[in-house]
Amino acid sequence: MSLREPSALTRRQLLRFAAAGVAATSTSGWIETLADDAAAHPQRRRSCILLWMNGGPSQMDTFDLKPGHANGGPYKAIETAVSGIKISEHLPKLAKSMKDLAIIRSMSTKEGDHSRATYFMRTGYVPQGQVQYPTIGSLISKELEQADSDLPNFVSVSPFRVLNPAAYGPGFLGSQYAPLVVGDKGYNFGVAAANTNEISLKVDDMELPAGIDLTRSDARLGLLDCVETDFQATHPGTSPTGHKTAYDRAVKMMRSKGIKAFDLDEEPAALRDAYGRNQFGQGCLLARRLVERGVPFVEVTLGNLGNGNDPGWDTHQGNFEAVKKLSASLDNAWSTLMQDLRQRGLLEDTLIVWMGEFGRTPKINPQQGRDHFPGAWTTVLAGGGIKGGQVVGATSSDGMKVVDRMVSVPDFMSTICSALGIDPMKQNISNIGRPIRIASPEAKPIKEIIL
Repeated sequence: MSLREPSALTRRQLLRFAAAGVAATSTSGWIETLADDAAAHPQRRRSCILLWMNGGPSQMDTFDLKPGHANGGPYKAIETAVSGIKISEHLPKLAKSMKDLAIIRSMSTKEGDHSRATYFMRTGYVPQGQVQYPTIGSLISKELEQADSDLPNFVSVSPFRVLNPAAYGPGFLGSQYAPLVVGDKGYNFGVAAANTNEISLKVDDMELPAGIDLTRSDARLGLLDCVETDFQATHPGTSPTGHKTAYDRAVKMMRSKGIKAFDLDEEPAALRDAYGRNQFGQGCLLARRLVERGVPFVEVTLGNLGNGNDPGWDTHQGNFEAVKKLSASLDNAWSTLMQDLRQRGLLEDTLIVWMGEFGRTPKINPQQGRDHFPGAWTTVLAGGGIKGGQVVGATSSDGMKVVDRMVSVPDFMSTICSALGIDPMKQNISNIGRPIRIASPEAKPIKEIIL
């Protein structure tokens, strides 16, 4: 049985009841039904899975094609499960899942540098001054955390942290909200695991050192706890508290059954094949296993396929062949993830976010590539809290500019929070003592796609 069973009363049902006026009075039974549902399923938790497309994916070759235009390239646009919405021919399985997707074709920023753009998209703020902004996973896991969980509240699978490590860290929230990182060995600069035998998404150092039994380990941990508790008493602050919390959770995880979540060998071979026997596909399977066990935030990176100097989504050269290969991996893993979540009654409580740091230029360069382009590009939201089957915004026929419903990074961050039931205007105290909202104050969530 899944940790989170499907609820007797979904958010879509609540929306229909409210539209019909059912919520106008408590005598209607709506409040009682909601209370009964919560009582029957106290373990229900919302989760978020971020599919991070490192390098900046081409919107023109994925979700916002321009067939017939010189900028369009060779790909065909295919019909989806929703009439009138077309996406790339190399995403056929996602096309069948269009009713679960909300495509935002009108993202627009001014950050065209990988480092700054990554930081902006992952924190909601541009780098400035001494403020150490937290990454999105730290922010969301803090709001949705389970303090008594055996597993960490934030897991990052195969992150590409070379260009801007701060974009992946907990910032002023402290180390207790840092991610548990798995699968990052050798993942940078075109040396990701290329075959099944090289893929490892297990947590390192979970076994006791050779020659150390449990009794001796407990004695050492007891001594460490005494030292840290004494230090905290005389040096209060985020850093020592975060260090102790993180260490305590690591020990708890080592000794729990929850660590089995990282053992993908428990899954049927056919399901592992469906996700794709590659780092990203198996990472998405791990994400399902983690949210099934109550982990509130998991991110999985698709940056390259392990083919030598493969540039991933940073396709300044050979864009079309690279995107075709990346799309195949994305299509298998993402579509299977949604099907798997749905079958387990988890999709309505799990928000899936697809994004990179920016898009690619509509104009094709002499190397048959596309360059950095933050002016008009695409992100996608799916699953929990989202009204799928629609497109938000539009770009011009040549793809060069947003012509309808421009969406900013703060707007996008606010939409994610709202879909997860988090107040985007909630404040945290920064490392310089200044209150900082989760999303910038000017943010306007995309209300038409939020359930």
